[in-house]
Amino acid sequence: MKQLKVKVIENRRLARGFYKMRLSSAYLAKHSRPGQFVEVKCSCDGEALLRRPLGVHRIWSGGIEVLYEVVGKGTKALSSGKRGDSLDVIGPLGKGFTLSAGVKPALIVAGGMGVAPLLCLAEKLAAGKIRPYVMIGAKTASRILCEKEFKKLGCFVTVATEDGSKGSKGLVTDLLRNTPACRRGGQYAIRNTIYACGPHPMLKAVSHIADSSGIPCQVSMEERMACGVGVCMGCPVKVHKTSTQYAILNTQYEYKMVCKDGPVFDAKEIAW
Repeated sequence: MKQLKVKVIENRRLARGFYKMRLSSAYLAKHSRPGQFVEVKCSCDGEALLRRPLGVHRIWSGGIEVLYEVVGKGTKALSSGKRGDSLDVIGPLGKGFTLSAGVKPALIVAGGMGVAPLLCLAEKLAAGKIRPYVMIGAKTASRILCEKEFKKLGCFVTVATEDGSKGSKGLVTDLLRNTPACRRGGQYAIRNTIYACGPHPMLKAVSHIADSSGIPCQVSMEERMACGVGVCMGCPVKVHKTSTQYAILNTQYEYKMVCKDGPVFDAKEIAW
C-alpha cells in the first residue's frame, strides 16, 4: 500500500451516471489483486473531504481501471476529471478474492455496481483457462453493466432485471438458484466456487443458496469505508467468532472491519 499521485488516462461515461476511469501507475498494476480497492481523493476544494473507496475494476500493464457511479459530491467531482489530470490515491487496500487451486468452475454473481471488482476477477480466471458462469442483476436494463466485457472473456452470461426490461424478470439470485450446481448439489456443487458482490440483501441470499447447495462462496461486502485501513472503525461487519479474544463478553459474535479484514470474506464467516 502506498499513497500515490497517478495520472488519469481516460475518464469515460458508460451510461447515465456511470463512469470508467483508467489510471496510470506501475505500482498499482504490479501490486493490485482482484477484490482489492483504492481510496481516491476526489477534489481539492474541500467539498468532498473524505476519500472514496473504489474497487479495482481491471488491471492493465500500466495501471488499473475503476468503475464508479455518480451518487454525491465526491463522485460528481471525479466524473469531471480529464485525461492528464493528477489524482491522489492510496492503495491497493483490503483483502481480495482467494482463487481455488487447480481448475475449478466459477459462478460469478453481480448485483448492480457489484460488477466493479468482478470483471477483474473474471479476467484473472480466464487467464487461468477458467470461463466463469456470470449472472448480472439490476433494477432495470440501463443499470446492467459490463455484459459485453464478460462475454469477450468467453464467459457464459445471463441477466436479470427487476422490471423485466432485459433478460429474465426477477432477481439475480433467481438465476443462481436455477444453475445446475445449485439444483443438483452434492459432488457436482463442491466442484464450483461462488464469487459475489452487490448489496447486502443480495449477498445474504447468495450465501444462503450457497450454504444449502454445499458450494464454497466468497462475498465482497459493500460498506462505507472512510479511511480504508481500519483506523476509523466506520465499516464494521458482524461475524461468527473464530477466537477467544472476546470470550469475556459471552457472545458468539465479534466484529471485523470491511476495509482491513475484507472486503472479501468467506460467506460462512458473516453473521447475516
